[in-house]
Amino acid sequence: MPSYEAIARQRLPKAHYDYFAGGAGDESAVHENEAAFARLRLAPRVLGGVAPDLAVTLPGGRASLPVLVAPTAFHRLAHPDGELATARAAAAEDTVMIVSMASTIPIEAIAETGATLWFQLYVQPDMAFTERVVGRAEKAGCRALVVTADSPVFGIRPRDLHNGFRDLPEGLACENLREGDVVRPIEFSPEISWAHLDRLREVTDMPLVVKGVTHPDDARTAVGHGAAMVMVSNHGGRQLDRVAAAIDLLPEIADAVGAAVPVTVDGGVRRGTDVVTALALGARAVLVGRPIIWGLAAEGERGVREVLRRFRAETEVAMALVGAPLDRSVVRRC
Repeated sequence: MPSYEAIARQRLPKAHYDYFAGGAGDESAVHENEAAFARLRLAPRVLGGVAPDLAVTLPGGRASLPVLVAPTAFHRLAHPDGELATARAAAAEDTVMIVSMASTIPIEAIAETGATLWFQLYVQPDMAFTERVVGRAEKAGCRALVVTADSPVFGIRPRDLHNGFRDLPEGLACENLREGDVVRPIEFSPEISWAHLDRLREVTDMPLVVKGVTHPDDARTAVGHGAAMVMVSNHGGRQLDRVAAAIDLLPEIADAVGAAVPVTVDGGVRRGTDVVTALALGARAVLVGRPIIWGLAAEGERGVREVLRRFRAETEVAMALVGAPLDRSVVRRC
């Protein structure tokens, strides 16, 4: 498969490529997410007599492989078809797409693709407006609400500051924030708390997923407040630099919640061996963000499908070769 990131770097304006590729501070957390996987090795089991089964069932539905499309903003910066192309690819490959609150296509139009959709939410200081957005997502058929918990403020991203990237180009907008002719800005507030999660549980029947958990105590608290799933994530290194790699945080958080709810992880997942490593360390599935964007920028829907197909093929082979049982005993740190 061609290097979709290299193609994306060539095709996209520098400010747009840097928006997708960049992170907070000196971007050590961005790089550490991938480097942490490189420090892990596999010790396969043999003669287990078990054929690999990639399908996974989660609170928001089933996927044919344990690789979900992570919520990423502004897909129309990468390709004119934007989130529609991504959703069509996810539907064709029978996996879940988590639609960003900051998508450049409205959730109602994305839902028409027939993809299994979850909706990612930044809780807004205006809770009435937040509830209206949640209502739109639920009415459109989204099957889970993914509440991003790691963004009380917006992280400092030097690439965006250097490029002067602040607003979307003319003709593009965060369509899920549109009410009539007005598109509201996404707002962040340090006052967002567990009480807001309780409120969301009252206003929607969608299962609640808490994304951005990096501490086991918060994972336990999330379960206590009704979370149906916990996502281990450092926001791809885009919010706070020097945060530990998500894969390194995963085992402790998986231990903290036990069998109460499933755990997923994102950040640095680039190969099928990464997927299998994450599953062995306690994840039910992984989320993939930047590789999806690079596929979209390079070849639109076809590129996203190719990324998902590669993950499927590599994961199936890695799972077969690592063998059963797929647990922590097959992972080594070098």
